[in-house]
Amino acid sequence: MRVVVSIGGSVLAPDLDPERVAAHAEAIERVAADGAEVGVVVGGGGVAREYIEAARELSANEVQLDRLGIGTTRLNARLLIAALGERANLSPAEEYDEAAAALRRGEVAVMGGVMPGQTTDAVAAGFAEAVDADLLVYATSADGVYDADPNVHDDAEQFAEMTPEQLVDVVVPMSRDAGASAPVDLLAAKLIDRAGLRSIVVDGTEPSVLVDAILAGEHTGTDVVPEASEEPDAWEDR
Repeated sequence: MRVVVSIGGSVLAPDLDPERVAAHAEAIERVAADGAEVGVVVGGGGVAREYIEAARELSANEVQLDRLGIGTTRLNARLLIAALGERANLSPAEEYDEAAAALRRGEVAVMGGVMPGQTTDAVAAGFAEAVDADLLVYATSADGVYDADPNVHDDAEQFAEMTPEQLVDVVVPMSRDAGASAPVDLLAAKLIDRAGLRSIVVDGTEPSVLVDAILAGEHTGTDVVPEASEEPDAWEDR
């Protein structure tokens, strides 16, 4: 099985805790040891937002702000690479082809942001599409996809399963609402829909959750299942 995991910066390193990074690395190593090919895209999280806000007050333009965010994602990616040791590529891949080459070498392919105007949500979807991944997993600070922003609406209901088209429909209004907490951004949702990527949105704050979700499809988040999609073969053996 080939899987791409998107780990938010606020999930991996909200306070630069080495033990937390090591725990995520251990979860990824367990998945790789089971025979899966693993790519990881790391987000910038709160540290990126702090840099961006400081630069915005200094009148930096949007491209400059995006590049600051990308730089932070790659710093977080280097933390994960350090924890993974020889299992991972030596430095964060800066392009999809570079990450794909690491997969072919049998390494865990770790990358951060790629270009201005594109979040790591979208990078993960693009990476998954580029390498024909069997599964795309978003490890977020939320426990799945809801029909409304659960931070605003107490009666918001979680989807146990949905189609990629439904994911786009849910994310569109959230993306228009400043400050809303969408599970993934709109571009990522559209890429998932375009590529027909089987995906999972799960609370990744407890790293062991990733192991069960990837290797057995067991989790309490949301499955995004394209029409005529089949479960990964690895799940059938569990």
